Amino acid sequence: MVDPRTPVLIGVGQLSHRVDRGEAPLEPAELMVHALRRAGEDSGVGSAALTRADAVHVIGLLSWRYRDAGRLVAERLGSTPKDTSVTGNGGNGPQSLVNQTCLDIQAGRADLVLLAGAEAWRTRMAARQSNTELPWTIQGEEVPLARQSIADVEMWAPGEQARGVVMPVQLYPLFEQAFRLERGRSIAAHTVAVSELWAGFSAVAATNPHAWVQQPYSAEEIRTAGPNNRMIGFPYTKLMNSNSSVEQGAGLILCSAERAESLGVARDRWVFPLSGTDTHDHYFVSHRERLGASPAMRIGGRGALALAGVGVDDLAHIDLYSCFPSAVEIAAEEIGISTDRPLTVTGGLSFAGGPWNNYVMHSIATMATVLRHDAGGVGFVSANGGFITKHAFGVYGTEPPATAFRHAEPQAEVDALPSRVLCEDPDADITVEAWTVMHDRDGEPASGIIVGLLDDGRRAWGTTTKADHLHTMLTTEMGGQPVYVHPDGAAEL
Repeated sequence: MVDPRTPVLIGVGQLSHRVDRGEAPLEPAELMVHALRRAGEDSGVGSAALTRADAVHVIGLLSWRYRDAGRLVAERLGSTPKDTSVTGNGGNGPQSLVNQTCLDIQAGRADLVLLAGAEAWRTRMAARQSNTELPWTIQGEEVPLARQSIADVEMWAPGEQARGVVMPVQLYPLFEQAFRLERGRSIAAHTVAVSELWAGFSAVAATNPHAWVQQPYSAEEIRTAGPNNRMIGFPYTKLMNSNSSVEQGAGLILCSAERAESLGVARDRWVFPLSGTDTHDHYFVSHRERLGASPAMRIGGRGALALAGVGVDDLAHIDLYSCFPSAVEIAAEEIGISTDRPLTVTGGLSFAGGPWNNYVMHSIATMATVLRHDAGGVGFVSANGGFITKHAFGVYGTEPPATAFRHAEPQAEVDALPSRVLCEDPDADITVEAWTVMHDRDGEPASGIIVGLLDDGRRAWGTTTKADHLHTMLTTEMGGQPVYVHPDGAAEL
């Protein structure tokens, strides 16, 4: 007998809208509507699972701004929810939203909730480049701004901003270098290992009908820079970066077991969220003790498994957030998952698609589909926002949970761990922890970033655009070497 308040995932929907193959563009709200209608069909009860929603929660959009996207989506579905909301920025949003929704259902604050997200980034960028005005919905000021369900947070220390270190494409290669150095691997050997890991993701995407890139790439193709795979942030080629140039939408329908039964949803459609956790690392990268690690991933990820009463060996299916290889490697290391096993059900953000904050909505939808074909299996989803900053985890299964859905925010454990101080004007040698060389759109070296520690343990950042320095940074093992950094951040090799 399933407790009537047990949260159940009853419907999932996804679409990749192929504007690159001639399909007419759709605005993000319409992509969400299409995804949710597919979710209704997936539940087996159609519109009955959509029109009586208590809430519609939307993932924060980047390709278009609505005052209340949830309200607009609900109107187009013929639903009149009592609550709508939008998340702040961060790829952790979809799983965090599932965690919140499960708690709401369990506590009786809601019976049926729709979650959705979408991006039309290719169309938006094309319009910007051609100075074209898009005919997409603009809600007037009579529409109140949606409640923010997950708050935005400041993730850039002033000293980092002063050095221009503010983008994921700059920071994740630094995490990669730090992770490599801690394991004593050469650049060449580690690059091979990373490309082999990513080739495995590509192979999964090739079999995913919703993936944006379904062409399988070999490890050699992934790691070899060239005209169609330029170097972006050393050691990452384009194929090692999240692919945001997509038009994708996804939707989930969550409800109580009691509502699922009253709707007549067949039991073989039910997927149970078993547990979830939310954590974050020190918000400023400069304050973290180690750049190649994530205590919040360790505490949050292992905590979610413990709440569900399972271990890593009990997991049949895994999807680790994969904006860049370092995010996967660090998560696997911290949670204790071998990288020799499949770590994605979608193919990841490089190949399945990286629709900004909404990727994990797709991974949860795919996980539900995979689990329905593996009765008794258990799946694990991780979500990451910022710069290995904000984390959410979820455990899913097809069997009713032995206990109620369990959730935790073990943030106090993370906050109690060591941190570092940022030195903004070092005027001294630093010992290099990590470095990267950013390349321009022609694949040419443009600027270098170096991060390291002073003798007193404080962290400092250095930058350079000198051609000889960039050449050295691309051809030399810099880890552990001294580099002089001037007070203004100029690095001297």
